[in-house]
Amino acid sequence: MPLYDVSGKNKYYTLYLKIREDITRGKFAAGDKLPSKRALAADLGVSVVTVELAYGQLLAEGYVESRERSGYFVENIDGVFSEKRRPIKESVPEGENCKYAIDFVGGSVPGELFPFSVWAKLTRKVLADCGEELLRRVPCDGAPELKKAVSDYLYRARGIEAPPGNIVIGAGAEYLYGVIVQLLGRGETFAVENPGYPGISSTYRLYGAEVAPLAVNQSGISLDELYLSDARALHISPAHQFPTGAVTPVWARLKIIEWAKSRGGYIIEDDYDSEFRLSGKPLQSLYSLCPEKVIYMNTFSKSLAPSLRMGYMVLPDALLKKFRELFSGGANVVPLFEQMTLASLLSGGYFERHILKMKNYYREVRRALVKKLGQLGAECEIIDTGSGLHMLAGFPSAKDDGEIKSRAVAAGINVKCLSDYLLSPMSGVGKYAVLNYSGITVSQIENLYME
Repeated sequence: MPLYDVSGKNKYYTLYLKIREDITRGKFAAGDKLPSKRALAADLGVSVVTVELAYGQLLAEGYVESRERSGYFVENIDGVFSEKRRPIKESVPEGENCKYAIDFVGGSVPGELFPFSVWAKLTRKVLADCGEELLRRVPCDGAPELKKAVSDYLYRARGIEAPPGNIVIGAGAEYLYGVIVQLLGRGETFAVENPGYPGISSTYRLYGAEVAPLAVNQSGISLDELYLSDARALHISPAHQFPTGAVTPVWARLKIIEWAKSRGGYIIEDDYDSEFRLSGKPLQSLYSLCPEKVIYMNTFSKSLAPSLRMGYMVLPDALLKKFRELFSGGANVVPLFEQMTLASLLSGGYFERHILKMKNYYREVRRALVKKLGQLGAECEIIDTGSGLHMLAGFPSAKDDGEIKSRAVAAGINVKCLSDYLLSPMSGVGKYAVLNYSGITVSQIENLYME
């Protein structure tokens, strides 16, 4: 029998997996006897209990049979796993097997920015303080403690007066998009920004909504296209549109609110990176201007980590009533333990200190990136509004977007252009690279060779 490496944390399960694989791939034939528990334990340097547990799992799943006073024998499963016996070639999505010196597309937050020590401390405190309370059923709109903490934070950081009762906690942006479709109606038309983040329109379509792309200009969405559309819902990022970076001025915001009132519709204000306005104060939210017509939403994906899968939205009273009618019979999908830990992070002032640290970090990254791009001189036009964690770099002398990306790849850079985010054809977006620097370090930028 092969000598297995079971040095991992869960030794019995590792051993079980190794033997199971050998059985399914035909290394063991039906009727073969496995070594005795004591013999295998001695060979591997593990306890007899470890081998006993592994054999027990194999027995329970029918891979082996136990014969009294004889030991364990491989069951006859010939043919069942014939496909699995062939070597399996793991598929790698296109482009993922490439190594880049710098990646302006992925945008994963550097690990050193996550407040691990604070999160661990608060985790222990939540366990100690809450105990069995963590096992209770969570209301459909989220834990009251987290809703209160989010409400207080929004007032401190954004000047938004959002009653805790109007806040709904959800498992990330896509989940909340789905809830919004159910509140406004499947088959309803949602106007979205073009170019824009493709996950927004694809998720709305997934839940049964129609999508109407609206061209984005320097002042945000085209108001003419908005009024000509048959949409009754508008998804917009007025503080910092992705990927153009456009900021919607107050006169345009008021026009958008007029549209919502005249249509009897709603505005979904996606404030996805509002914490990271690196120049000046945060902009006034649409929700503050018209809370009865605006659904305000944000997540903790950029400020903490995407893997937390936590976000929230603030519903107008009319939609809150419908939410309770539709969802009061179910429980919230975000674990209470994580909600309580995040509530402690927000209410204890840790989150704001963390954001301050991140903003200082990204100011240095942004400064280094602007300096590096400046070395290209007239070949590069930088478009940066001082908000969020991405900027545009225009290359007017380039032949087309293909040339920009091919030259970037040659320099070890992964980048997308504005045209890659188009939902429908649109002129005037060529020759602009989108530089998402949320996952970039200063040293990466300084060591980058560009020509």
